Amino acid sequence: MPLAIVHSAEEWIAQFGEARKRTAVTIGNFDGVHLGHQKILRFVLDRAQRDNLMSAVLTFYPHPARVLRPDAAPAMLTSLDQRLAAIGEMGISAAFVMRFDTELAKLSPEEFAQRFLVDAMRAKAVLIGGDFRFGHRQAGDAKLLAELGKRSGFEVDIVPPVAESEVIVSSTAIRNAIREGNVEHARLMLGRPFALAGNIQTGTGQGRKLVVPTLNLATEQELLPKNGVYATEALVGGKTYRAATNVGVRPTFNGARTTIESHLFDFNENLASGKLEVRFWKRLRDERKFSGPAELRDQVLADIERAKEYFRESANART
Repeated sequence: MPLAIVHSAEEWIAQFGEARKRTAVTIGNFDGVHLGHQKILRFVLDRAQRDNLMSAVLTFYPHPARVLRPDAAPAMLTSLDQRLAAIGEMGISAAFVMRFDTELAKLSPEEFAQRFLVDAMRAKAVLIGGDFRFGHRQAGDAKLLAELGKRSGFEVDIVPPVAESEVIVSSTAIRNAIREGNVEHARLMLGRPFALAGNIQTGTGQGRKLVVPTLNLATEQELLPKNGVYATEALVGGKTYRAATNVGVRPTFNGARTTIESHLFDFNENLASGKLEVRFWKRLRDERKFSGPAELRDQVLADIERAKEYFRESANART
């Protein structure tokens, strides 16, 4: 069943009816839907199956910090659509996407729990991480939520965090890895490659004429990997191609604007539009300025061979 998406308490009640099932629900931003989030979602699914509940997520858009502390708001790993797609792929039945604004921020923890968890979602089990906070000025924590649950008929379970390479998996840790270009560590924490999604845009044509043909990605995602060359995969037209991707300003051509250019292996189409997603597997080198197109082309061809070798070695390691 596809993920049901609702945006208000009234819509939840209208969609699922007065006699709607009680829920096993988790609450959070779920940016990246990383291994820690996935663990919580699996607990939700297990609890829903065990007790014949609806599995659900309550999440927020935009990120609360974007409203309350815009100067300190994190660059998001994923768009809302990517987040919901990943949650749906886990098998969750419903997502309550709550618009976060100043009015919502004023609700006390008690008001928030009563209005949304009890009255709308009819929560039976609420599964959260240990650092969970909610309500006005984040006054509510896991202990308070458990106390409210005892009064209102829902249970609270705390799901322990996940560690990867002795680092607690978190959206912040993944952001740091991506900013450093360490997309391999980010992939381990995400459980899949970090991806940028958007649309193909027309470039200057210099790459096709002077170096190698590329597809240029225009994305509204907020966080880009550190400038450099990466072994990637590109999803276009419903097919996945291995690729080499440059993220940067094209210094050899005196560029100033950041571009994301991918050379797809075994791909011969000349596309000027359409959807494109680029998945980052390994950083190959820093971006640097070359003496001219000929030297750049030699390096790009070497980058392509390195990317192909990386994927060959990865395939051999899995067999």
